[in-house]
Amino acid sequence: MSYVQAPIGDDVASFLGLDDDPAVVALAGEHAPIIRAMAMAYTRGNGFVGTEVQEDIYAVLVAATARLVANPEQLHYAAGSARISGAFNGWTLPEQFVLNRYRKRAS
Repeated sequence: MSYVQAPIGDDVASFLGLDDDPAVVALAGEHAPIIRAMAMAYTRGNGFVGTEVQEDIYAVLVAATARLVANPEQLHYAAGSARISGAFNGWTLPEQFVLNRYRKRAS
């Protein structure tokens, strides 16, 4: 694996297919550092060097930020039979699988 620049708002908006929407780019830009800080804390800094991250951590950061951007209010709501669970409740299983490769466990 190699290090790449940590994702920014443009990267997340592009992932969502909304890179032509300045509001989405701005919102993603606000949320990306939050998700990055949580991942960095989770791994205790492993996989992060300055503003660069391992490629697989980059993917986690983009996916988790996209989830947060999709529901920034973090509210639970339902429309008909569709339900959206609001809050960021942690990493998805695939994200956790990646991050656990870098996580230092307390001893």
